[in-house]
Amino acid sequence: MQRKLTVRDLRAGNRARVLRTLYFDRPRSRQEIATLTGLSQASVSTVVGELIGEGTVVEAGQVESDGGRPRVLLRVDPARGVVVGVDVGETHVLVEAFDLTLERLAGIELPAPRPLTPEAVAACVLRGVRRVLDDAGAPGPVLGVGVGVPGSVDGGVVHAQTIGWHGAPLERLLRAGLDVPLHLDNGANTLGQAEAWFGAGRGAPTVVVALIGSGVGASVVVAGAPYRGAFGGAGEWGHTTVALDGARCRCGAHGCLEAYLGAGALVDRHRALALNADGDNVDGGTAGGTAGGTAGGTAGGTADEDTAGGTVAEDTVAEDQERAFRSLLAARTPEAERVLAEAVRYAGLGIGNLVNLLNPTRVVVGGWAGLLLGERFLAEIRAEAGAHALRRSFEQVEVVLGELGAESVALGAATLPVADFLASGGVAASGQGVYRVTADRRTSPL
Repeated sequence: MQRKLTVRDLRAGNRARVLRTLYFDRPRSRQEIATLTGLSQASVSTVVGELIGEGTVVEAGQVESDGGRPRVLLRVDPARGVVVGVDVGETHVLVEAFDLTLERLAGIELPAPRPLTPEAVAACVLRGVRRVLDDAGAPGPVLGVGVGVPGSVDGGVVHAQTIGWHGAPLERLLRAGLDVPLHLDNGANTLGQAEAWFGAGRGAPTVVVALIGSGVGASVVVAGAPYRGAFGGAGEWGHTTVALDGARCRCGAHGCLEAYLGAGALVDRHRALALNADGDNVDGGTAGGTAGGTAGGTAGGTADEDTAGGTVAEDTVAEDQERAFRSLLAARTPEAERVLAEAVRYAGLGIGNLVNLLNPTRVVVGGWAGLLLGERFLAEIRAEAGAHALRRSFEQVEVVLGELGAESVALGAATLPVADFLASGGVAASGQGVYRVTADRRTSPL
């Protein structure tokens, strides 16, 4: 049975509506807020008075009105609090501090620990959070820390099959050193929320953000919020099958999209083709898993094909992956052009599948590798997607490049505590402003 709404619930809902309006449509007058929210002038005045008194909303100048007194404009105070966003990637951990309006205050990029264990990652994240809060000077209380991770998140536990995490208790490990609200989500979801709020997805009712980096994922954003599925596993676009008995993916399955479109797979594919450029059997052995082979229905999957198609080789230095990918894009050799042509085909195929399955109004191509690939080949990717999507659905969708850059996973992670703050109507959660990092058996205030 659904709980009956109380007067307190209604007031909290009114606060949230006013605060979200000021946050996303800032600055606004009281009259404009009433029009946009549908609340009465009296209710708006009451809520605004409370928010000003709490230091969440401040005056931001005046505008002339039609014959009356000038209208006072209002906005959310950026100094109301600090949020931290963390991008846990396979090659790096990016930690950034922002004010409440998500203007960047400080940031640090740390190399991902090796081996990439949950304990080592938690220690790295805590070190980064401490550093950026020191550098930012914390103009307000710490409202929360958001963390974007590979894999799915269910109850603070991370399942990331491609990096060997099976039920990793990352939230518990982080809470041992943090006493602020903590939010964990899939990195594609945090990227999706960032693009939906501030980037290429803004204003679209249904957005799919396709993330292409070391791995491949997607975020389905409806009305500004990611759809996470029943247990946090929605959006594993990279592990949809595009080739039966195809190249082996890092997850252990065969024929996953990630095995043909992930940056590591493309770099290794290029290396394999380059090594065999003077051989007589480029297609038949180590360089298997091509668009013309497995994607066309040929049952590939040899041991050599597994390596070339999608499993990042042991000799691939993770920190050099982006450099190698940029070199691939810059090369004009037949081998490079072949790999890139196949990448375009698989990107278009994957996007066409997303259009057919989800019928979005916009598809945003993002992730560091997706942005690099899209800068050069977006028109070709769009055309390939049209060849695989149903005509009517494709006529109604836009396929665009992300606007927020390669670091938007961390920005998106920072939106998680902001979203919680807005939904609460600006009510501070218990523990906000208290921050500690545990190190060497000591608890150190920042």
